[in-house]
This record gives sequence, structure tokens and C-alpha cells, in this order.
Amino acid sequence: MDLEHKFCRLGADVTVRDGTRIEGYASFFGACDQGGDVVQPGAYAASLKSLLAEGRAVRMLWQHDPAQPIGVWDEVREDARGLWVKGRILDTVEKGREAAALIAAGAIDGLSIGYRTVKVAKDERGRRLLKELELWEVSLVTFPMLPSARVAAKGDSPDDACLRELAMALEGARLNLAGG
Repeated sequence: MDLEHKFCRLGADVTVRDGTRIEGYASFFGACDQGGDVVQPGAYAASLKSLLAEGRAVRMLWQHDPAQPIGVWDEVREDARGLWVKGRILDTVEKGREAAALIAAGAIDGLSIGYRTVKVAKDERGRRLLKELELWEVSLVTFPMLPSARVAAKGDSPDDACLRELAMALEGARLNLAGG
């Protein structure tokens, strides 16, 4: 199977913490992305366990380019909400300096996961339910696929970011129902 990518929004209020640190959710369980895929709880568990057992890590890449690693993910874990990532953009790498500057300026606000599908099902709407994924990398990207996944800004908790995203989604739905 081919490597697939899922794009997630970092958020408009992203800042680089401590000059190079970023953290937040790269994926939320149960959220349908713009490609019609829904990651199921536990989808990353086997992959993360395997990586840990083998002493390997999920890579932090720039725009999914394997020739451009820009940092390290110090923590990648599943919780009840989704896939949490915490890492450092390396300022000793040219593209890392560029990425940090672009995030700080708000020009880049996306995360994207690179993975191989291991187990998948379809629901009654035809959406793919991603039950098990082999996680390879989480990239910083220009165009996100899942707007609700964000990196928390300094002084911001992920819960605050999720509440803001939910409020924006509800307002968008209200406007759609009202006809504009």
C-alpha cells in the first residue's frame, strides 16, 4: 500500500513556544476530514507501540518531503481525543528556521500525518473508517485537511483551541442554515 497523508490545521493563533517548541493534536478521532476519512480511536496504538519497541520515532518533516526533516517529535501519543504531538523545530537546520519563522508569522498553520492504512472499513455514508494506521511522520504543511487539529499557542490550552474551533464550526453551520 502507498503512503497516505492527512492534513490538519494548526490554527490561526499559533506561536512557536520557547523559540522552537510546538505541541497539539495532529488528528482527532471521529472527525471527518475533507477527504471523507474518519480516524477511529486506537488507530495509532499498534504503530506507536511498534515504533517504541524498535527504538524508532515518528519523523517531523517539512511538507512531507523525506529529504527535509525540520525537527523532532519528543512525544507522540494517543489519548481519548486523538493523536497528540509535542516537539521541537530545529533552528540549526535551514528549513527548520524557515518553518519556525513561517509559523510565528501565521503563514503556515497546518499539520499533516503521513501513514499507511492497515485496517479500514466503510460506513453507511461511504466514508472510510480508519481503524489501524502505520504512522510514519507528522509534517508541517501549508494546506490542512482537518481544520480542528491545532497546535496550542503559548498560554493556550488544547481545550481552549478546541472550544474555539467548535464555536467557529457551529457559527458556520448556523450561517449555512440561515442561508448565508
